[in-house]
Amino acid sequence: MANVRNRSRLTGPAAVAAALALAAAGCTGGGGGGGTGAGGVWEECESDPNTCNSGERADGGEITWVVSDFPGAWTTVSPEGGSVYTLQMLSGIVPSTGQWAPDGETYEFNMDLLAEEPELVSEDPFTFSFTFADGAEWDDGTPIGADDAIATVKMSTSDEEGWCEGCRSRQPGIYDDVEEMEASEDGKTVTFTLKDGRANPEWRGFLDAHQIAGGILPAHLAEEQGYDLDEPADVGAYFEWLNETVPEYSGGPYTIVEGDLETQVIMEPNENWYGEAQPTLDTVIVQFNDNENSWVPALTNGEIDGGNPAKINDDVIEQLRGMPEVSVDVGPGASWEHIDLNTENEWLQDVELRRAVFTAIDAQEIVERSYGTAYPEVQRKTNHTFAADSPHHEDLFGDSPQGTGDAEEAARILEEAGYAIVDGTLERDGEQVGPFRLRATADQVRQDSLQIIQSHLEEIGVATEIEAINDLGGVLGDQDYDIVQFGWSTSPWFLINPGQQWHSGSGSNFGGLDVPEVDEALDRMGTATTLEEAAEYANDAGRLVVDQAYVLPLADEPRYSFVTDGFTNIRDNRQHSLRATYNIGEWGTVAN
Repeated sequence: MANVRNRSRLTGPAAVAAALALAAAGCTGGGGGGGTGAGGVWEECESDPNTCNSGERADGGEITWVVSDFPGAWTTVSPEGGSVYTLQMLSGIVPSTGQWAPDGETYEFNMDLLAEEPELVSEDPFTFSFTFADGAEWDDGTPIGADDAIATVKMSTSDEEGWCEGCRSRQPGIYDDVEEMEASEDGKTVTFTLKDGRANPEWRGFLDAHQIAGGILPAHLAEEQGYDLDEPADVGAYFEWLNETVPEYSGGPYTIVEGDLETQVIMEPNENWYGEAQPTLDTVIVQFNDNENSWVPALTNGEIDGGNPAKINDDVIEQLRGMPEVSVDVGPGASWEHIDLNTENEWLQDVELRRAVFTAIDAQEIVERSYGTAYPEVQRKTNHTFAADSPHHEDLFGDSPQGTGDAEEAARILEEAGYAIVDGTLERDGEQVGPFRLRATADQVRQDSLQIIQSHLEEIGVATEIEAINDLGGVLGDQDYDIVQFGWSTSPWFLINPGQQWHSGSGSNFGGLDVPEVDEALDRMGTATTLEEAAEYANDAGRLVVDQAYVLPLADEPRYSFVTDGFTNIRDNRQHSLRATYNIGEWGTVAN
């Protein structure tokens, strides 16, 4: 039996935290738009959202699907590649063990990839296994199995764990808890044993579509490139090779035949696809386009067929609803928008200044002006991890002025900390504070939000310069901002999220928060054996993050999707970073 043991017994950052009870997000009808005929995508669903528009598919056809920003790399494990845009680009390529359905309540194992459902072997030590199906293979005929799972986990860990040297994992969390990885003699079963005292109530999703890699990456290509995955330095080199190289591999229904990170990728069916449901579209083009104003003209001209943007845009939605051959879906999403501060900025390393900045910002005003027209029910978010309807939700900002827009309270905080507003400019010891670079992607909602934030901060003498972001992953990974607004995409799984965002050892802790008490709270989450216990630790960590004025949540964002009539089996999955592409292998044109 191949037995792989952790070379280090150091306890890495635990990212096991609390539950995100999300509203069901199935098909909601035409969303006020057209497209409710035989070819319409979001027809009214009476019960199971999985059955929405599940019509018979014709052979052949082509679709161009727009992704609303640019992927930063060719894998999602790295900080620069860790975005929904990269995940959606790779949908249909990277195989995974399962995913949540659009209703947010049903979890579906991938029984094309798995021989049986995962097994919990032991609770002490916490041990579980996955067994891969005999017919599951990469497009070159190499079986998918334990070696691929082990390589993926190695590349997802921190350097300190000893599995990899230089992998730059953006979300080590649950993978740093692994003590031992064991492959069966036939290579089809992989068994993971966690470190003493560690646990994972969400172990079934350890290799699924919602995790850091979006599934499982190939191990066999490493040898072809001259890398030995038993050597940590070679694991790191392979990490970089995968991150920088257009995938010529596929373990899904499609393969990438050409593409780049600036314009689009073109996919065709994987001739060695082992799944029961075969793809019927001849070509899927995933186009990257952050110019929202171009989408409706592109639809009109037949240049694109649909998309699931990461941001709401009232004007675009209204235009789409006015197009009779286009179906539109709008509803609550599982992603949340927030404002983060760079704690390593020479000024913002002062927690009192950070508290004053967040106190001056009126979160409710931003939320109402950003989303209120398209989705009037939207409310300010008061817990980083849990939506308001979650049984684990606590208002972490109830005793804090942060997000209230109280300029007088913000000025009081500043005065007590030794700052002074002189002729409308914030100073300390005679030196101007800032100005700060205020950054977000170029979509209209975020740019409007930045202008509101800019006006709020002017009231306390803080000058800001608005800068649009063209490469979100690169900007975050390089910490190239002072104040930034972006979104975290989540799912009904929740355990890894707080550690990913706040632990000092996480590659996705972009603003550099380094507070031992926060790390300790996050590490305790890795000992929880129930979701309820993990939720308590998550809220403990959240309260500490509020005290540090590091992240100001804005809202659990609504989402929208659109598609022209004539396609079938396309439905939004707002519980998923993949959104509508979560079932891309089942897309098709309507059979006559």
